[in-house]
Formats: sequence, C-alpha cells, structure tokens
Amino acid sequence: MRMICNENTKRRLDSYLSEIRSDMSRSHISKMIKAGEITVNGNKVKPGYELSSGDEINIVETELKETEVAPEDIALDIVYEDNDVIVINKPKNMVVHPACGHESGTVVNALLSHCKDSLSGINGELRPGIVHRIDKDTTGLIVACKNDKAHISLAEQLAEHSITRRYVALVHGNIKEDEGTVDIAVGRSDKDRKKMAAGAKNGRRAVTHFKVLERYGNYTFIECRLETGRTHQIRVHMAYIKHPLAGDEVYGVKKDRLSGNGQYLHARVLGFVHPETGKYMEFEAPLPEYFKETLDKLRKQNL
Repeated sequence: MRMICNENTKRRLDSYLSEIRSDMSRSHISKMIKAGEITVNGNKVKPGYELSSGDEINIVETELKETEVAPEDIALDIVYEDNDVIVINKPKNMVVHPACGHESGTVVNALLSHCKDSLSGINGELRPGIVHRIDKDTTGLIVACKNDKAHISLAEQLAEHSITRRYVALVHGNIKEDEGTVDIAVGRSDKDRKKMAAGAKNGRRAVTHFKVLERYGNYTFIECRLETGRTHQIRVHMAYIKHPLAGDEVYGVKKDRLSGNGQYLHARVLGFVHPETGKYMEFEAPLPEYFKETLDKLRKQNL
C-alpha cells in the first residue's frame, strides 16, 4: 500500500497511520514500523518520525493468518451493496469488530457470513473489511470494503476528511445558539485510560460542527457534522461545552432519566466517492424506534 501525506502540519507517523487505519491499534502500527514493514520515502524510520507534506509512505502487507473469527448468521440491515463496498445500518448494542469481552455477535462476524471471502484484508484478521467504526451503543451507518483497492480508497478519503458523516444526537440542556463549532483536541484521558478527554496533552485536533434541529426545554436535538473522526469525539465535545449526550453513562450526567439505552447518538448520513466508479454516493438511515419515541415524548411535554 502506497500513500502520500497531504497534511501541512507535522504529525507523528504512527499517529497519522492510526487515524487512517482507524481500527488498527497504534501499537501494531509501531511494531510494523520498527520491523521495517512501513517506510517513508524508501527509508526505515521510527514510529515518532515527523511527517511532512509530500512524504511517501509505503506499507508492506504481510500475508494474513487464517482468521480466527467465526462467521455467524446474523441479519444485517444492508442499505447498499456492490462488488466493492457494503453499507449497513448498525443497530444498538452491536460491536463492530471482535475485542476482549465481545468475541462474537459483532458486525465482522455477520460480514464474514454474508460476504464469505469477499472482504478486504488490510485491517488484519480481526477486522476484515472494516474502514471505520462507531460505538457499541451508537446506531447508524458504516461502510465496509470487499477488496483492498476499495479499502485503500476509503481510508484515504477518511484521512483527507472528505467522507461525509452527519450524526444526530439528543443532548442535555437548551443550546441557545442555532449552530456552532467545537474545535479542541481529543486524546486519551490522563485520569482514566478508558476515557477520552478534551484538551488532552496527547490529543489530536478534533472539529465538530453542530446545528440545532429542535429544542425541548431541558433537552436539545442536534445534528453534528464531523470534520475529524477521533474516538468518542461527539460525546467528548458535547460534554466539554456542558451539553453531554442524553443516556451517556461515560461522559453524561448523573441520575440521567434517559439512561438505559446508551447515548442518544445516530450516524444518520454517510457519503463518499465510490472507489471504482468515482461517483459520489450518499446514504441516510432513519432514526431507530426508541430514539423517535423519546423525541415524541419530549415534544408532547413541551407543547
């Protein structure tokens, strides 16, 4: 795999690649760099090498081991599918790829059953086809790739921030502004390594644009457009501006009367340039029933 760094600001190589390969761990990327499987301008470098615009990154794809993830006959809500990509509407309580504590019942298990051998191998044996992910309790659209050419194209679009990703969320409080932007770095929390934090020392720039759709007294229904795609970005950013997501048990308020369903966050719109045809495609997923029912109740209470 060959790619050209197109960012003007200096970035660590391992950090840059962990964003492009959003579901490959940074530690694994570091191992590949140290092993010489990832080079810059033909030279072996260290994980902390600072990239410059125009640097050529080459990744040697080693032969993958036979996957240990078992195909499972799990129904998928398929929004679109062709020989290159598959777009699905992920339900709540479904993890995207296997991890500790979630070895089965994931999107990957379902994709292995549905697509058979037609999934890209770039992200390794535990994440075949996966370009990006959304949280277990977040619903909505994700795209997976059926071959490496498609995966490379989508990964590059993700790195260039050219993929359209619009979410809707229900947040606490009444946001007075009709729209706004949160521009603050997001990184691993120093106090709790399981959480992310705004303004973290090790954070990377994160930008979320939001627009108010409806107000319900102590709650606001908003649309968020991601300019970057950091882990838990919307959840962290909205908590940072004192409007945490309803139902968010990690970054939300205590004694949340809407808790129990996880955070009210839905990936509603996903758009990208098709890797084969070069045409822009955009998809939209309707709100899940529990989300619609909650909004209806809030509307009635605030008539």
